[in-house]
Amino acid sequence: MPIFRAALVTVAVLTAAVLAFPQLMPNGIGHLGSLVETFLPWLALAVPVLLGLAWWRRSAAGALATLLPVAAWFAQFGGHLLPRGEQPHHLVAVQHNVSDENTDPAGTARTLIAARPDVIGLEELLPAALPAWEAALHAEYPYRTVHGTVGLWSRFPLTETATVNIRPHDVGPDWNRGLRAVARTPHGDLAVYVAHLPSVRIGAGGFDAVRRDESAHRLGAVLAAEPLDRILLLGDLNSTVDDRGLRPVLSLMAAPPRDFAFSWPARAPLARIDQILTRAMTVTDIHPLPRTGSDHLPIIAHIRL
Repeated sequence: MPIFRAALVTVAVLTAAVLAFPQLMPNGIGHLGSLVETFLPWLALAVPVLLGLAWWRRSAAGALATLLPVAAWFAQFGGHLLPRGEQPHHLVAVQHNVSDENTDPAGTARTLIAARPDVIGLEELLPAALPAWEAALHAEYPYRTVHGTVGLWSRFPLTETATVNIRPHDVGPDWNRGLRAVARTPHGDLAVYVAHLPSVRIGAGGFDAVRRDESAHRLGAVLAAEPLDRILLLGDLNSTVDDRGLRPVLSLMAAPPRDFAFSWPARAPLARIDQILTRAMTVTDIHPLPRTGSDHLPIIAHIRL
């Protein structure tokens, strides 16, 4: 019994420590730190398990020890649960990985248009489906640019459109998942980037995020060289804002308000890997939109300039 009680207390303390200081998790073996940071809020599921074991073994010390991860979780994520009133904003942006298997571009477009955003960033645009997307969005968003499999639709004129090279070194030249454009808004010009970083995989070797991390470094270098003060980044970054793999980007951009706003997978969202990040602007609110024909949920943000 003392050994079991000690084990319960130890696991509770370690869970609380990881919740409070996830940056201390090593990343050298299987990108363990990135994996934990990606799904960090879900460590709360350890609490009912620990409580159940403490009740089963009648361990008061084990039950009390679960207060530590509870306190650590609320310290990290309690603010996510607080209601936020609507705040003034000047720009509305939507980010959506529409999925290369989406069979309903028109229905997906209607969902996005209904939210009345000013700019829409899309990923996984297949050439064969592009005419359908253009037909569905053109009336409301007459300005658009598409490079590779990423696109930007806007109510505002777009200039200086160009491909952004975020390609990992071992990927072929037909892999194009980044673009930049300057949006001429009533409040001044801003640089808009749309990016789709490489996917990550969980396998026998751990959390495989090597390509994603390399692509994030390339994107960070481009953002660092951006001459305009105001930047809006829309993208499926295959990272949460807590994941250290995104630091090359987040060190230059402001994260949205602390909010769950999970976007993936659409059937049972576990994490927000779709991001709307800004520089010299403030995201006042971010939340998911209704499900579309994609395996991601769209994300909408209100932005104050």
